[in-house]
Amino acid sequence: MDRNSHINYILQLADNALVLGHRNSEWTGHGPILEQDIALSNIALDLIGQARYLYQYAAKLAAGEVTEDTLAYGRDAWDFRNCLLVEQTNGDWGKTILRQFLFSAWQYFFYEQLQQSRDSELAAIAEKAYKEVVYHLRWSSEWVIRLGDGTTESHQRMEKALELLWKFTGEFFVPAGYEKEGIGIAVDPAVIRPLWEDKVNEVLAEAGLRANPETWMQTGGKEGRHTEELGYLLAEMQFLQRAYPGCEW
Repeated sequence: MDRNSHINYILQLADNALVLGHRNSEWTGHGPILEQDIALSNIALDLIGQARYLYQYAAKLAAGEVTEDTLAYGRDAWDFRNCLLVEQTNGDWGKTILRQFLFSAWQYFFYEQLQQSRDSELAAIAEKAYKEVVYHLRWSSEWVIRLGDGTTESHQRMEKALELLWKFTGEFFVPAGYEKEGIGIAVDPAVIRPLWEDKVNEVLAEAGLRANPETWMQTGGKEGRHTEELGYLLAEMQFLQRAYPGCEW
């Protein structure tokens, strides 16, 4: 893997974590009950912490004037490499929960494999993140089951969420150009796809939900082609650094 591909690979992982972490943070103070408000806020902090480690590593590889802050706050939407799923709006609690579950199920198997990477620093980050993702997956799985197998209204909302979000899951397993060059460093999507599908289908079945296998999958986020939602998210997230470059507390 050449250096540019290596950096892009790390940025993809960092951007996924940062964008979803920011999305989850939008619930802080607005959760349905205090306990779950705090739980989702803690997951947001975990994800942003993962993003920091990854941005720091990417900045070290890039050298020059690049820092974790310039990578998070100084790039435009087309420079971000995150999957389309994580940038989708929160919607109701059910949509947020399902988005977290689908992503956490992928992260769980991904970080499990990444711990075997020849890149020792990436492997170390994966080892730490994996411990956090174990909780993220358990928490979101329980909520998917609770809502899917709950009231008529909660079930209908979860069905709607699944219809809205399922089309973004195929991108997990479509390697971008920089991923294809990563033998020994990157995780092969084909290895984790059946593991992810088994876990997701198991939980959805327990929740009384079923994804449409004929859904046309949307891709492009890992190559910098995003939905308009990312632009709005970045405008909010990056405003302070854009207005006052280099500012510090």
